[in-house]
Amino acid sequence: MTVFALGLNHNSAPLDLRGRFAFSLEQLAPTLHGFRDQILASRQSKAGNSGPEATILSTCNRTELYVAGSQTMVQPAVDWLARIGGVSSASLMDHAYVVEGSAAARHAFRVASGLDSMVLGEPQILGQMKQAVREATQAGTVGSTLHQLFQRGFSVAKEVRSSTEIGAHSISMAAASVRLASQLFEDLSQIKVLFVGAGEMIELVATHFAAKTPKAMAVANRTLERGEKLAGRLGAEAIRLADLPQRLHEFDAVISCTASSLPLIGLGAVERALKARKHRPMFMVDLAVPRDIEPEVAKLDDVYLYTVDELAGLVQSAGEKRQAAVAQAEAIIETGVQSFVHWLGQRNTVPLIQALNAQADDWREHEVARARKQLARGANVDEVLEALSRGLTQKMLHGTLAELHASDGEHRVQLAQTVSRLFLRSSSRNPAETPNEH
Repeated sequence: MTVFALGLNHNSAPLDLRGRFAFSLEQLAPTLHGFRDQILASRQSKAGNSGPEATILSTCNRTELYVAGSQTMVQPAVDWLARIGGVSSASLMDHAYVVEGSAAARHAFRVASGLDSMVLGEPQILGQMKQAVREATQAGTVGSTLHQLFQRGFSVAKEVRSSTEIGAHSISMAAASVRLASQLFEDLSQIKVLFVGAGEMIELVATHFAAKTPKAMAVANRTLERGEKLAGRLGAEAIRLADLPQRLHEFDAVISCTASSLPLIGLGAVERALKARKHRPMFMVDLAVPRDIEPEVAKLDDVYLYTVDELAGLVQSAGEKRQAAVAQAEAIIETGVQSFVHWLGQRNTVPLIQALNAQADDWREHEVARARKQLARGANVDEVLEALSRGLTQKMLHGTLAELHASDGEHRVQLAQTVSRLFLRSSSRNPAETPNEH
């Protein structure tokens, strides 16, 4: 049993490639089931009887598949993910990464703690990871190993946030969006802002903009009821997504983040909006992966379009205090990693322990049955007990002694030391460490 993570993120892959591998919450369960079915059907998995544990984390910055199973599942997982994204396995691995064992745990804990985020220390990723685990648990693809991995990761992330100042100076995507808008418009209280979508990210951005009391705000969402709910909290207008092309020209700033697989705002719609606005500038932020706004829009005069990746430079902060917090967080993470690796190692010995107990039970039952037969025939009790103990001892030592006699050289020395540790713990004299006197 091993744990590995296969993924691509804002550091390893461009925005458009990441968009090929983005999954909405509704897609996670069927996608996870498809992955397990594929692995079970693959030649590499035929040695095992059960499918792997699996969880998918998909955000605007990353898509990662976490798997607990056989090491032979790595390549089938790569092939499966490449097929999902419509690229070759080689092309995927040009931009993806695979981490296994302790490295996988370390990566998961760093992600949960915000150390692997575009915005260092940002808290949103922890909630997204928890949601991903909930979806996988409900889908039945999380077992005890991934449960331990993520629960330990959540505990580490909590300790990082409570014990360090890793997120004290971070600038969120939402705050960065407001900062960019304020650079274009002198007074944000005089602009009209449109939010496309009603998810967690849009709610965060909308809250930041609402603090600047813009002239008007509106929320456009595919599900009007959800849009109305967010609009009601903001004191904004709720509009239908279908009405967006006709209303686009009314807004000075447009921030979009939906789970749509295709762009919602096209080049033509923006061109018409600019014409109706008499080319007054429009500020647009596309936080979605895949894109909500066609990339060609960025080439238009009087449009200032920023993608999630382009905001990265605005949310970087450094300084000695920040770096000290990072070092402290890494130390907390490393302690958590070692604890998980120790747990996983113990778990991997469970089948061996079970097999040893079963073997010992077989030997005991055999010797007890033979002793009972001898007693039933009237044999002396002391002689029967002596034979019973000798039989058990010989069975327990037979394999070990055979290995010792068959080994030679350095291997025999190492084996002798191991046997001594296992069988001569209470002995005052360890033959493996005593020079041969003969």
